[in-house]
Order: sequence, then C-alpha cells, then structure tokens
Amino acid sequence: MIKMFDDKTTKDIGLRGIEVADTNICLIEGSTGRLYYRGYDISDLAESSSYEEVVYLLIHGDLPTTSQLEEFSSTLKANRELPPEIIDQLQKTPTTAPSMNVLQSAFAILASFDPEFIDDSMEANRRKVIRIIAKIPGLVAAWERIRNTQSPISPMRDLSHAANFLYMLKGEEPESDIARIFDMILILHAEHSFNASTFTARVIASTGADLYAAISGAIGSLSGRFHGGANALVMKNLLEIGDLANVEEWVRNQFDTGKRIMGMGHAVYKVMDPRAKILKKMFESMLNGKADVAYWLFSITNKMVEVTQDEFMKRKRRTIYPNVDLYSASVYSMLRIPMEAFTPIFALSRAAGWCAHALEEKFPETPEIKPVLYRPSADYIGKYCGPLGCKFVPLELRETISRIS
Repeated sequence: MIKMFDDKTTKDIGLRGIEVADTNICLIEGSTGRLYYRGYDISDLAESSSYEEVVYLLIHGDLPTTSQLEEFSSTLKANRELPPEIIDQLQKTPTTAPSMNVLQSAFAILASFDPEFIDDSMEANRRKVIRIIAKIPGLVAAWERIRNTQSPISPMRDLSHAANFLYMLKGEEPESDIARIFDMILILHAEHSFNASTFTARVIASTGADLYAAISGAIGSLSGRFHGGANALVMKNLLEIGDLANVEEWVRNQFDTGKRIMGMGHAVYKVMDPRAKILKKMFESMLNGKADVAYWLFSITNKMVEVTQDEFMKRKRRTIYPNVDLYSASVYSMLRIPMEAFTPIFALSRAAGWCAHALEEKFPETPEIKPVLYRPSADYIGKYCGPLGCKFVPLELRETISRIS
C-alpha cells in the first residue's frame, strides 16, 4: 500500500495506519489512550461489569439485561465440559509441546464435536460462540495440568467464568477477590480492534471458512513473541534482571544490542496503554501483605519503565510508554499462574473479540457492506533476475552454468 506524505512516496509496512474495513466492535484512540468496546469505555467495563457481560456485549452489540445475562451465563456453564476424546488427545501429547501449539491443534479438533459445525447461519454461529467461549478455559487448564503430570479437573457449574478457570487450573475455589481480579484481567484482554490475531481471524472468516478455523488461526497468530507471547517475555526479562541494582545496565544493554524491551511501546497508543494503567493499579492493590515477591516485581518493573523512557528519549528523541503486557505479567505471577500459561490465558480472554470480529466479517452489521475476500497487493521488487524473471536452466546443467539474469 502506497501513501503520499509531503510529496514523498512511502510504503506502509505491516499495514500500519491502513484502514482495511469498517467495524462496530472496538475503537482505540491512540493519541489520548482511550479504548472502547461497542462504545463503552474499558475503564467502566473493567470496574463495573463481568467478563460474561462483556462477551454478551461484543457478540450481541449491547450490555445484557438481568434476565439476558442469567440465560447467557447459564448456557455458558452448561457447555463447559470438554469431550473425553479431547482430554485423551491432550494426554497423548508430549508434555514438552509448546502450550499455544497444543491449544491451537486441540481447538481445531474441537470443531469436529460441535453439533452445528456445518451450519454457517448467523444463529448457529452465535451458538457456536457460546460453546467456544465456554470450552477454551477447559482446554487451557487441562493442558496446563497435564503438562505438569496432574489430572484434568472437571468444571463447576456454580462458579463464574473467571472463578471456574482458576478452579480447573489449581484444584481449589479461588477467594472472591482473586476471582474478581482475574475477571477484570479477562475483560481487559477481551478485545483490541484489528491487532494481528484479530485480523488473522477476519481474513480466515472472509474466505467463508468456519468459525473454528478462524479462531484456530488467531491462536496461531497470538503465539508469536511480538504479539501474545510478549507477556511471558516480560516476566523472563524481570527474572533475567533479578535485582533493582541491575536494571540500568540491563536496559542500556538492550538498547546497545538492538533488542526490544518487552512491555514497552505500542503500535497504536502514543500515550500509556489504558489497560496498563488499570493493571498497574491492580498490581499496587495486591502489594499489601506480599512485600517480598510483590515489591521485588513492582520495584524492578517501575525502574525498568523509568530507565527505558530516559534512554528512549536520549536516543530516539521521543517518549515510550508501557503497554498491557508489562503489568499483566506481574499480576499473573502474583496470582500464581505459571508463565507457560500466560499467553494461553490471553487467548482464553481474546476469544470473545475474535468471535465478534469473525461474525462481523461473515455477517456485516451495516447493510450496504457485503462480505469480501481479503486480497491485498504487494510490490515485487525484482531481487531475483529483475522484474522480467529468470531464465530456466535444466537441472543437469546447473552445476556448471551460472544463473542467467
């Protein structure tokens, strides 16, 4: 894609700033640091709603009434149980397999057990969304236990979405304050416009592929270290730094060697990520009574932000701010969630946004917009043999004849 700026032709790499579709789902105001789901500010949703309400909002377009939420939550709970064949498949998987790869493959297999798999109507797809949202926590929790040689735990019907996941993960009901913190985490990660994994889901949905294929592809996209995998890398960085006294040297070495500092900077936000603000406050609220590990993480994290911003200003002449991954890593750690599960939990939450976008791609909410297959263009730069192509040399002659332009 080519744009003109100040009479100079420049290329937008990675579709940065390119509007590829209309959406009613999410708005990011990068210059002011505001995030809206269906018109609702993320701060209000995180403070006052539940993940179940947010899922309903993303899929149906508005917040539910009391009766709608009760019915929706009840249906989610009724669909939590995983097919035994899926558990059996997970138990046969090498425990050394990357968790996101396992989640992606198990999810693709899960499609075969959906009773409405071949029905691609709007109504059937909305019912599929419920089954998808309901079962992903079970997949994540089951694999985390299996890879640690523990038996999977069946879901509890009387727990919330967030509390039930923590129960299936750890084998004990979480305290109400812990369940609420995790519920807020799920809300904060539920949706974020046309990020890499969401765009992947939309591209797949645009081909007419089924909903499970779209979400499976999104999981694969999220596994990348520059996307969902960044939260685990933040924690690895904190562990690598080890001590407050090492922060400055570590940060400067990252700059000197051209390495990224995970958790800092964002492709859209020009100020601090609003989700990071909420997570930072959440982290601060968890410090009470946990001065050892908590203050160690908090002090190193804050020092890393300070030094990174100073170095960035000196070297780049502009400011960089924390993103959602910086504080989510530490909050997960305080909840005693294993680092290997960080990104799968991201997927567990973001499934709501993925499903909403896949549905919007399949069934546009604006009548004049019709579904269209994504087919972007690329500029062939002629690195090999120039723009007219190469002259073919038979196999038996290639050992003695040089490539001909």
